[in-house]
Amino acid sequence: MIGSGPAPVELAGMSLAGPVLVAAGCGGTGPELAPYLPDEGLAVLGGFVTRSITLNPRAGDHRPLVVETPSGLLHAAGLPSPGLEPFLATELPWLARSGTRVVVSITGSTLGEHAELARRLGRAPGLSAIEVPVSGEPFHAASLVSAVARDLPRGVPVLAKIRPDLLRVVETARAVLDAGAGAVVVGDALPAALPDGRPAGLSGPAIRPVALRCVTEVRAALPDAPVVGGGGIMTADDARSFLAAGAVAVQVGTALLHDPTTAAHLAAELASTRPAPQEDTAP
Repeated sequence: MIGSGPAPVELAGMSLAGPVLVAAGCGGTGPELAPYLPDEGLAVLGGFVTRSITLNPRAGDHRPLVVETPSGLLHAAGLPSPGLEPFLATELPWLARSGTRVVVSITGSTLGEHAELARRLGRAPGLSAIEVPVSGEPFHAASLVSAVARDLPRGVPVLAKIRPDLLRVVETARAVLDAGAGAVVVGDALPAALPDGRPAGLSGPAIRPVALRCVTEVRAALPDAPVVGGGGIMTADDARSFLAAGAVAVQVGTALLHDPTTAAHLAAELASTRPAPQEDTAP
């Protein structure tokens, strides 16, 4: 039988409307994506991850930011941010009314900045979770997650976003989970370079096989770990591959920059093909 409507998904203590989330920075501030969604708006999705918010405003890089490659995107935006106070005053209230889970991505230069962001965001109306991109040595990643988790109210989980680095992904996943992360997001951009040599991140289909392998490895080593998969997901079959590998949910990012209707289409297709709950036929 075929089910009708999205199947709820449990992630880090949150009930999501479905398994498709918008990845950080790829849905604008929210209103930009809304015209490309059904009448229900963002509520048809499992969640919306904001662009990475810093404590103070940051302009980002004014030079060319995105370069298309044959199988993905190179980007070096410098993580522009309005700063925490303008975000709390304008962007978060709109998202809080959208009907979806709001996950705020945060970044800072120090552990103290991350902790301050967590303290001030933790009780903000509409916040469901904090996502923290981590990199470097696993113990550094664990320290960052611990600093954020320590200053959040009970019930607001930390999602630790880690790169699909096959050599360190299991060790890093274990470290951040032990440090208090409620789930691991596997699928951040891989280090790369723009044609002029400037450092950049590589996202899109080019990294999908690597990210999928990393999800598989994390789930094999940590079978109870809640994992969100991402990296080059363009179609429902791509999403199903990550879910079959053990991911609880998926994040869609680069595809939205090419076709902003992608998240809605994936959510609808996954919902239309999910098995319906089995009826109890016991006497």
